[in-house]
Amino acid sequence: MRIGFDAKRAFNNNSGLGNYSRNTIRLLTDHYPENEYLLYTPEINISLDFDLPPGSSVRQPGTNLGRYFRSWWRSVSLGSRLARDGVELYHGLSHDLPVTMGTSSVRTVVTVHDMIPYRRPELFSKANSMIYRKKITHSCKIADKIIAISLQTKHDMEEILNIDPARIEVIYQGCNPAYYKKADAEARDKVKLKYGLPSEYILSVGTLEPRKNLLAVIRAMQLGGVDCGLVVAGKKTPYLKTILGAIDEAGLKNVHFLENVPVADLAAIYQSAEVFVYPSFYEGFGIPILEALSSGTPVITSIGGCFNETAGYDSMFVDPHNNEELAAALKTVLTDSSVREKMITGGLDHALSFRHDRIAENLMTVYKSALKI
Repeated sequence: MRIGFDAKRAFNNNSGLGNYSRNTIRLLTDHYPENEYLLYTPEINISLDFDLPPGSSVRQPGTNLGRYFRSWWRSVSLGSRLARDGVELYHGLSHDLPVTMGTSSVRTVVTVHDMIPYRRPELFSKANSMIYRKKITHSCKIADKIIAISLQTKHDMEEILNIDPARIEVIYQGCNPAYYKKADAEARDKVKLKYGLPSEYILSVGTLEPRKNLLAVIRAMQLGGVDCGLVVAGKKTPYLKTILGAIDEAGLKNVHFLENVPVADLAAIYQSAEVFVYPSFYEGFGIPILEALSSGTPVITSIGGCFNETAGYDSMFVDPHNNEELAAALKTVLTDSSVREKMITGGLDHALSFRHDRIAENLMTVYKSALKI
């Protein structure tokens, strides 16, 4: 089978959508090497940690028009390019399919990660909210099969876009295998030294934006008098100014911000953390939760939504609007070793449900189903 991927984010995004794209490409090339995989991207960021997997090749714009007008190439011109390249099935890995795919002979699958532009439009500018909603609506309309990364996302699509449930398959995300490998104490200490991290710390991973709710972590630490470091790994945005103001107000001194951390180092940072905290207001899946569970780190996250699916029974759930509740949860995990051990053991067991062999098989089943339509 000749399979094409929208690989823009695989080569240019170092956060959630990029991780999903890279992991999907890797696991399929690993488990189904008999296929040919074409990765379509208008540009490549050579600083990203992504080696081209065996059996795959990159396709970029072949004309000056495509190179200068990258969005046009990806959204319009790519449809005819896929047919010329003999692609049998094209997978839009992040909400998006070329607008011309509805009239193409190439079968299509699109992954929808969340419905945030519909559920929480205030988190985007009006222009971006409109663009995202238009892309998701169009892609879901023309796709032969739709993949939702959680039951929550599937239910949101059914409710908001009135999509036939039979067209949507739920396939959970996996995470990079680096998070499965336990680093020894010496290796973890080297990483701590490299980044100047404290001996004990609470970990938060994710882009610095209001939705991720890092402010709740800061205020909970202040309310609970939590005497522990805080390490924040994620892309910095203008919202950092608000975060720094809250840190000053709370009087926290031992806070460390990291950005563009290589996966091998980030895995060691997860494994050295006392607890991973993720009180997000809304997610489609929340892959850092899975990274933490796979690393053997106890997780505190938000109650409801997709969080129960991703985090499993043995994580701790709090109201993301209730800082006192989060403070109490932090103090329990940091001081009660029996609770902590139960969370770690249960979390590792739950993470087995998201291993790559199962995900790859589910993806291939969807691809074959789309080809038979």
